Amino acid sequence: MKQKAAFFAISALPLAFGTTTYAQDIPINYSLFGTPGLLEMPSAHTAPEGTLATSLSYQEGLIRATATFQLTNRLSASARYSIVDVYDDPTTNILSDEFERSFDFHYRLNNEGAFLPAFAVGVRDMFTPGRFGSEYVVATKSIGDNLTVTGGIGWGAMGTRDGFSNPFSGLDERPVFDDADSDGQLASDYWFRGDAAAFGGLTYQFNERWGAVAEYSSIAYPEASGSPALDGTSPYNFGVTYRPRPGVQLSLASLYGSEVALSGTFTLNANNRPAMSGIDAAPAPIKARSAAERNEQTWDRTTAPEAGLRAALTALLEIEGLTLTGLEVTDTTARVRYTNGRYRSDAQAMGRVARMMTQVMPNSVQTFTVEPQKRGIPVSAVTFARSDLEDLENRPGAAAALYQRAEFADAGRVDSVPAAQTDDPRFSWGLGPYLTINPFGSNGSVALDTGLSLRGRYEFSPRLVASGAIVQSIVKADADDPTEATSNGIHKVRTNGSFYGDDGVPVLQNLTLSYFGRPGNNLYSRATVGYLERMYGGISTELLWKPVDSPFGLGGELNYIAQRNTDMAFGFDEFEYDVVTGHLSAYYDLGNGIHTQLDVGRYLAGDWGATVSIDREYDNGVRIGAYFTQTEISYDDFGDGSYNKGVRISIPQDFFTGQPTRRSYGTTIRTRSGDGGAQLEVDGRLYGIVRDAHTSDLKDTWGRFWR
Repeated sequence: MKQKAAFFAISALPLAFGTTTYAQDIPINYSLFGTPGLLEMPSAHTAPEGTLATSLSYQEGLIRATATFQLTNRLSASARYSIVDVYDDPTTNILSDEFERSFDFHYRLNNEGAFLPAFAVGVRDMFTPGRFGSEYVVATKSIGDNLTVTGGIGWGAMGTRDGFSNPFSGLDERPVFDDADSDGQLASDYWFRGDAAAFGGLTYQFNERWGAVAEYSSIAYPEASGSPALDGTSPYNFGVTYRPRPGVQLSLASLYGSEVALSGTFTLNANNRPAMSGIDAAPAPIKARSAAERNEQTWDRTTAPEAGLRAALTALLEIEGLTLTGLEVTDTTARVRYTNGRYRSDAQAMGRVARMMTQVMPNSVQTFTVEPQKRGIPVSAVTFARSDLEDLENRPGAAAALYQRAEFADAGRVDSVPAAQTDDPRFSWGLGPYLTINPFGSNGSVALDTGLSLRGRYEFSPRLVASGAIVQSIVKADADDPTEATSNGIHKVRTNGSFYGDDGVPVLQNLTLSYFGRPGNNLYSRATVGYLERMYGGISTELLWKPVDSPFGLGGELNYIAQRNTDMAFGFDEFEYDVVTGHLSAYYDLGNGIHTQLDVGRYLAGDWGATVSIDREYDNGVRIGAYFTQTEISYDDFGDGSYNKGVRISIPQDFFTGQPTRRSYGTTIRTRSGDGGAQLEVDGRLYGIVRDAHTSDLKDTWGRFWR
């Protein structure tokens, strides 16, 4: 009864202090788990939509690295890696220095009101064996401009201190934690089961930089199998926070009356890049015609020959980092093909092309068609009335108005526009550093490789390109060489990946010849042959159907590949393994930057299954996505949950610098690189190349047309 009374007292705190202040100006406090909360306990708060928070916390025997992303206004998800070395009692039978990974979900049920607190429900460490697995319901209320009060109830690890009977009827028994549970399975049979316990706390912000946190933790850390053997003599935790600048939180905490913890959290919002709208150079103004010039019906080709127009437009586009690849001009129309080597937004590149066309084209030309070209193939055709460009340039709502008046269509055949000669060199190369981290190898250890990469590229034609890379590893950390090529009848298609190129000499990362084509309307093709990636060589073919104005696309990929030798030279004999692999793929753009993909087919180990992917791309180019793969392989053979899963993040360079560039930085946070559900890594897959210049993606960044 005393425990129940304590719970209801803590849970009632947010209601008891209700005031008319409910707009949350108090900064979000991030916990040691890298999520909005107190110190170890969660709160009901959520960050603004699009916020990505990366956090690193340290205390003796426990290091956590967490990435938390606010998927929607109310839903957030977290992925966490932990190094756990707090099992001092040998009777626990748990390895020290364990490398754990966990995933969390948190959903805020309502907005905080004048008197009503925000309520949220969440699951922490949602996959087995979930060493810190917990579920919770929590309420948080802002009091004035500086204070927040939080109270809640937790299950699992959060229900181990002074617990009471489960308030949900029929959920009194929780499965016993077992370190031998199938790794990576969704632990839904644990959720909200077993004893519950109360938790609560306060945060107080003294000023913009300094704050304080106090909490009553419901995690007991008992010395039992599956639980950290911490000396938790007290349930009370205290901490101070320091924010030296927006987006940075540093914390120092006293835990359980015996431990000290440090953490740092860094946030950015995909909707608000640090460089604001960018610092790219101002575009050339539209060259407007007079009323008489607009009435001209033809142009004098003796004084303004087409070759002169081509040369002038080529020079102007080069200033913008664009390359003219095709030009067709009649008395009333002009059609331009180009490649964009500078601007992340294809809409912005189109705007720059259209502006330059007004500077060059004869007055009689009434219609402009611009066709972006990628990998040598035209991917769309956007047509404008020249008068619309002249009339709308400086008007409010110009971008939306021009989008409504523009016509979007397929660009058609490759040879439908006369090609333009370019001065771009056929051969290009570069030398730079690389860093590869595989957090989960076959034995759960971290594999790290860093060194120098020499890359080269030769264009026989815009559509036929040879490329390759030679890498020299400088620092490489992995385990012993593999002793066998198969395990349980499944070939080691990925689990021996960290052993490739470990002889200390330069190795051939890849060497390919690729051809891109347009076999028909709305159709795109690719064929790649050679050493496709560090582990496999062979041939990869792909066909994509994707209408310009449709959110839907269909594709198919077929590969015949063989596994390379671990010396990463030119041999294939070491493992004597070859396989036919491929997928049928469906793509759908849900709008608001949300892209979905379903791949069904055969994977590298010969297993059949499917991969589901969902990605959110913001107008600033930031991409956050997740995927999971399920195949026919059993858990015992597959390992790690019988399916692959992961989170991927990509941030464009111009997000930080404001300078226009198409470069980006990305990483994937995944479970161990198992052999089941493994896919070929090949450059130039078509959907990612094509969709940027199709209607849905163009609409998302059309506001940059006039920049």
